[in-house]
Amino acid sequence: MTVHRARAAAFAAVLTAAALSLTACGSAGSTAKAGDAAKAGTKDAKDATSAADFGGLEGLVAAAKKEGKLHVITLPRDWANYGKIIDGFKAKYGLEVEEENPDGSSQDEINAINSRKGQDRAPDVVDLGSAFALQAVKDGILAPYKVATFDKVPDSMKDATGARVNDYGGYISIGCDAKKIANCPKTFADLLKPEYKGQVALNGNPTKSGSAFGGVYAAALANGGSLDNIQPGIDFFGKLKQSGNFNPVESTPATIEKGETPISIDWSYLNAGYSDQFKDKGVDWKVSIPVDGSYAQFYNQAINKWAPHPAAARLWQEYLFSAEGQNLFLGGYATPSTFEALKKDGALDAAAAAKLPTVEKPFTNFPTVDQINAAKKVVTENWTKAIAG
Repeated sequence: MTVHRARAAAFAAVLTAAALSLTACGSAGSTAKAGDAAKAGTKDAKDATSAADFGGLEGLVAAAKKEGKLHVITLPRDWANYGKIIDGFKAKYGLEVEEENPDGSSQDEINAINSRKGQDRAPDVVDLGSAFALQAVKDGILAPYKVATFDKVPDSMKDATGARVNDYGGYISIGCDAKKIANCPKTFADLLKPEYKGQVALNGNPTKSGSAFGGVYAAALANGGSLDNIQPGIDFFGKLKQSGNFNPVESTPATIEKGETPISIDWSYLNAGYSDQFKDKGVDWKVSIPVDGSYAQFYNQAINKWAPHPAAARLWQEYLFSAEGQNLFLGGYATPSTFEALKKDGALDAAAAAKLPTVEKPFTNFPTVDQINAAKKVVTENWTKAIAG
């Protein structure tokens, strides 16, 4: 099924409503010290749990401007509209935004927090896949913070303290260059066909990447597995490897444009975005959300507990969860976590919502924390040997 331009509201409603089944647990140096950032409020910026601790949003803005910059990591500018989001934040508040390692993974973000603790070059904020975010909360490396719109995010899509909050999401999909592939695959079963030899890639390594991990989970559901049993998904990619269809090159916009990864398993908002991005570059990118492996996930926004620019980090959160920020995610084909609240308030970008893809088989039963952690452990233990040789 290619990307459709209709029934978008139904897609978003399904995704946000389904997420309600989640359990509640479900480089340059800085220019200001953390303790100097929140003079307008009652707490140091690093300890602030809401804008009220700065005396309100104006105080937070003043503290962030005093710091002068925000350090982000692994935010590709073509991922869920992050390019426009970053540029919008800079234009609105006049802060410098340092962008590091845009093609990195969720694990890279966690590693940067842990290895750069106390350093000015540490990331201020992170954008994590569910498995990584839930573990990060458990490990105590994220700062609790509640944005002004915290109550508009469903309870099951956030940590009660605000340590991690769902910001946007989408479905696992199959992208395909119709100019290079005669018959684009639409299901996981299709991917095993001999005609796709050496052409099926993942966006990353599932032991490190949230999108690739989602791809393996979807493959498990398509091959007799369950949220409690991801092994069939690993076995599926093992079969792809044995058949010669699996392409070990991790797909990126560059590999897609060059024709190195003509079939890519990735989030729907990325694949849908590529359809627009490469339209004038000789790539006819078609997108299907497989009915045999329907799997959706929201990503999580969070603040590094030891952020070198703690006020700027909190202002970034406020921007992302404002109507402006959430609609910018929507403009990148991603479903914002406050979709229903925006719709109710009359603040939803209807034109952007109309472009969301249709899902034939909605995913309605999200994995629990224990299921995700168990699945992540199995993938870590078995992925490499499954695709070796």
